[in-house]
Amino acid sequence: MKSLCPALVASILLTALPAAAQQEETYDYWQPQRQMVRLGQQAIFMCNGLFTSNRTLEQVFAQELAYLPEPVGTAKGGHYEVDRERKAVTIGSGHGVPKMRAAFREGIGCVVMAPDQTLDDIDSLPAIEMPPPPGDAGKLPWPDGDKTGPISLPPDVDAAALQAASDWVFDRESPYQVTLSLLVVHRGKIVHERYAEGVGMTTRTRTWSTAKSIASTLIGMLVDDGKLSLDEPLGFDFLPKEAAAAETDPRAAITLRHALNMSSGLQTVDNGGQEYAVGSGMSYWAGASSVEGARRRALIREPGANWDYENYDTLLAVYAMKRALGKEKAYHEFPRKRLLDRIGMRNTLLSTDRFGDFILSSQVYTSPRDLARFGLLYLQNGLWNSERLLSEEWIDFVRTPAPSTANRGNFYGGQFWLVPDERKDVPKDAYSTAGNRGQYVVIVPSHDLVIVRRGLDWGRQGFDRWDMTREVVKPFPAALGSAAPTTGEV
Repeated sequence: MKSLCPALVASILLTALPAAAQQEETYDYWQPQRQMVRLGQQAIFMCNGLFTSNRTLEQVFAQELAYLPEPVGTAKGGHYEVDRERKAVTIGSGHGVPKMRAAFREGIGCVVMAPDQTLDDIDSLPAIEMPPPPGDAGKLPWPDGDKTGPISLPPDVDAAALQAASDWVFDRESPYQVTLSLLVVHRGKIVHERYAEGVGMTTRTRTWSTAKSIASTLIGMLVDDGKLSLDEPLGFDFLPKEAAAAETDPRAAITLRHALNMSSGLQTVDNGGQEYAVGSGMSYWAGASSVEGARRRALIREPGANWDYENYDTLLAVYAMKRALGKEKAYHEFPRKRLLDRIGMRNTLLSTDRFGDFILSSQVYTSPRDLARFGLLYLQNGLWNSERLLSEEWIDFVRTPAPSTANRGNFYGGQFWLVPDERKDVPKDAYSTAGNRGQYVVIVPSHDLVIVRRGLDWGRQGFDRWDMTREVVKPFPAALGSAAPTTGEV
C-alpha cells in the first residue's frame, strides 16, 4: 500500500475536522490588563480635566468620562482620590488590580504613572519649564493674540447660511455627538465663534489624533532644516537591541515617509480589539514607554505597500525627531520654540510619557483658537507674519495621498486626512486633522477657510467632518483665482 504525502494527510485531517473542533479562544486573557488600563484612562482624563482644562468635577464626570463604559464613582465620590495640592488623581480600590495615578506637570499637562509608582514619585516625572512667550495675549491682535473686535461678515458671505451651518454642528440628533466649540476663520479673520456652556476660547481639551498633524508639522520643520529626510531609511538604531544586523534586518529599510503615510509594514498592534490592553494604550494609560513598543514590532508587509492606521507609526516618526534633535533639552523645547510660540499657541501643552517622550499620536491639550492658528499656518502656505515657518514642499507632502491608499480612495496623506475620491460635495482641495471624540481642523484653500470643531463625543460617535465641511463652506464664495475643483452643492 502506497503511503500518502504527509502534507496531503495533514490537509485531509484538517478538512475532516468538524467546525466545533477548530481552535477558538473565547476567554479574554487580557481582562486584568484591560481593567488596569481602564483605571489609568480615568486617572488621566480626570487629572487633565481638572488641572489642565480647569473644569469642575461635575463637568468631568458628565463629559470627559462619558467616553468610558463604566467610570469609577460619581462626581459625589467613589473609589478615587483627588489631591488638589499636588494636582494628582488616584483611581481604584486595589481589589486585584493596581491603583492607577496621574499627576499634572508643568509645561506638559498630566502624566500617567506606572502601577508600581505612588504620588511620592511625582517629583521624578518629567516637566518642561520655559518662560511664557512675551506679551499679553489679551492685548495682542488676532492671530498672534486674542484681541478681536466685533465679528463682521464680508458682504459676499451669507450670514443666514453660516448660522444654519453652525446650528447643524451644534444641534445634533445623536445624543452621542457633543459639540464644545465651532470656530470659522475666513481670509485670516474669525467670522464665527461659538461655544457650549462651560467652555471658552482658552479651554484646553485633548486633541486625540489631531496631535498627529502637529507631530508631522514639527517633523517637517526638521526635514526643511536638512536634519531629517523623507526617503532615507530611519536608521538601524531605531530598532530594538536584539535586532539582527542592518544588512539582514528588513526593517532597516523603513523610511520616514513610510511611517508618516501609515505604511511602515510593521506589525499592527493597536487594531484587532486589543487597543485598550496592549500597544500604544499602555503608554497612554498605564505608564509604559511610548518608544519601546513602537520599536519592538516585526515587519509583516513590504514598507509602503499597505495602509494601516497605527499610533506606533506616528510614535516611530516622533522618535526620529528626538534622535535628530539630540539632547533632551533641545527635544523638549523644540515644539514651543519652532511652532507654538511663533504662532501664538499659548494654550497648548504637548504631553509626554513618564520617560519624557512626547506622545504626539494623541496626548496634546489645546484650545479652539490655538487650533485655528495651526490651521491658518497651513492656509497661509507655511507663512506667518511674512516669515516662512514651514516649506510649501512639506505642505504638498502632507496633502499628497499615500500611495498605499490609491486603491482605497486616496483619503490619507502625511498625518492629515484628505477628501476621499467618492465625496463629490466638498472642495477637493480640503484636508483635515482628525481626532477621536470629534477633534477636527479642516483647511479649505479654495474658499480661504479654516474650520475648527471640538467635541466630547462618546458611544456611537459618527460625527462626519466632511459633512460639516459641506455645510460650513456653503455661505462662502470661492477664493479669487482658485483653481481647486469643486462639485455638487459647493
